[in-house]
Order: sequence, then C-alpha cells, then structure tokens
Amino acid sequence: MMPRKRLAPSEIISPAGVGRRVLLAAPRGYCAGVDRAVIAVEKALDHYGAPVYVRKQIVHNLHVVETLAERGAIFVDETDQVPEGARVVFSAHGVSPAVHQVAAERNLQTIDATCPLVTKVHKEAVRFAREDYDILLVGHEGHEEVEGTAGEAPDHIQLVQSPDDVEGVTVRDPEKIVWLSQTTLSVDETMETVRRLREKFPKLQDPPSDDICYATQNRQVAVKKIAPEAELVIVVGSSNSSNSVRLVEVALEHGAKAAYRVDYAREIDETWFHGVATVGVTSGASVPENLVRQVLELLAEYGFGEVEEIVTAEEDLMFSLPRELRKDLKAAGEETSNKRRS
Repeated sequence: MMPRKRLAPSEIISPAGVGRRVLLAAPRGYCAGVDRAVIAVEKALDHYGAPVYVRKQIVHNLHVVETLAERGAIFVDETDQVPEGARVVFSAHGVSPAVHQVAAERNLQTIDATCPLVTKVHKEAVRFAREDYDILLVGHEGHEEVEGTAGEAPDHIQLVQSPDDVEGVTVRDPEKIVWLSQTTLSVDETMETVRRLREKFPKLQDPPSDDICYATQNRQVAVKKIAPEAELVIVVGSSNSSNSVRLVEVALEHGAKAAYRVDYAREIDETWFHGVATVGVTSGASVPENLVRQVLELLAEYGFGEVEEIVTAEEDLMFSLPRELRKDLKAAGEETSNKRRS
C-alpha cells in the first residue's frame, strides 16, 4: 500500500468560520458474538497452548486475525486442512452440518464459537425445513454465514441477494414460504427485499424474531444519526466485513457527502479533509476499539480535536464462552467467564 499523503493542518481548507470536530458513533466496534469468539481463541491458546487451529477467519477483521496468528492461532480455509486429532475453533459466522461431520471423521477436538444469534437462524432453518417450507434466505452468496445456514437445509433454502433478485424467485407452494436473513445485512435493503417478496408472495411468513442482529441494527442507526451532519464519514473495518461495508453505504444514503472504509488510520488520505468541518467516525462489529482510537489521534493531528460521542443505544449483552471450552477451563480450575485479560 502506498504511504498516505501528508498535509500540514494549514493546508486543510474547512468552511469559513467553522471549527473542525468529530462525531463519534456509539454503539460501535465489538458486538457480543465477536467478543465471545475472539476471547474463545485467546483462552484456548492460553489453556491448551499453540497451535490452535481456526477454520476461516474467527471474525472478519484483518488486525484481529493477524494478532491471533502472532500468538499461535493457525487459520485454515477448510476443516480437512487441520491435522487429525488436533483442536479447531469454528468461527463466529457458523458452519454447516457437513463441516461438523468432517471434523468428527477426523477426530478433531472442536470449539464452536458460532455467534448465538447465528445459531438462532440455523435452528429456524431446521425447523421450517422440517415443516416443509420453502425458505427464502436474504444474504450474500459466498459469505460464510450464508453457507452455514444454507447447509442446514439445502433442499429447502433459496438465496435472495437483493431486491432485484425477487423477480426470479419461484417456490413450490406460495402458501408455505418464510424468509430468513444473514445477520449482518443493511436493514433498509433487507426490508426492501422483503417488501418485494411479499408483493409477489402475499402469504410470506416472517421469522419468529429479527434475524439481523441487534449490533448490526444499532450501528446502522448510529451512522444514520451522524451522517447528515458529517461531510465525511470514516468507517473502521475490513473489506470482507459485511456489516462494515454496509455502514459506508448507510452513511452515503443518509446524507454524508463522502464515506470511506479503512482497516487502519494509516490508510486515511488527508485530501479527504478538504472542505470538511465535521468528520463522522464509527467501526464495524468486529473491530477492536484501539483501531478507532488511532483514527481519532490522526484526526486530532489535523485539527479535528473536538470529539462528541453520539449515543443512540446502550449495549450490555454478553454471551458465555463455548460449552466445550468452558468445560475444560472449569475442570482445570480456570476462569470460565467471558472476560478479557487486563
């Protein structure tokens, strides 16, 4: 990557008479499912020692993956790349029954760090398939979460990626269909897809509860709040993080003149600051807070030192560690709660 362009603060032209400020979105960063998954790998490394294998990225964040790899986590694409009898952690995005079967055949010691909210969608898919429904899964092809959910009921699930896909959807019985969704989607786009599906299939049933996770919704609501006042919105998150990419889209749709996604502060191009008095800052649900702090420090260097946190929701949800890990930690007399090391 090319070094970011360096400008002196005096070279940044802001609107006349307007001070530079930052609107910091809250909630932002780690959700409960991500926190649980990352801590699971950390505790597994502490308890069992390296290496600990992880199928796919434990969460979709480059920095998190690199940090865990430095500690001894080995990330693989498929379960058959894990040595027989070794220990493997399944990522927060979930896996299909076929992956569990391969792991059992290879005698792998598994730690399932699937987010409980993703597990909820899996159970919904199994239930509706058992009742012989056609299931319309709103999501992105190739995303690990979609692959895991679709694998629960492959003969009943049909993927719908966008509102434009609705025209091509066919079902066996328009009286017996239900929609489910990937948990990290744009709420607005998903609801538009569902609206069009319901126009075509008036008897379409809703999932028992929201499939788009609370954290995804909360982060989008926060960005909608700051976007109209921000000439520029910076989203910290990785390119394969669906919810981070959606935050950029949401910012632009709700009034931000420009919005960019970065993994690190060093990727920011200071030419973005020309004509900007207010910068909005947020981060995806798999982003550690220290990366946001580095962005704020860079912004302060260029005169955006006034930071106002815009709080649209409070989050206090916490998930317990995976059952397999808790059992081993308890047997060893170690801490089993979902707490970070200081």
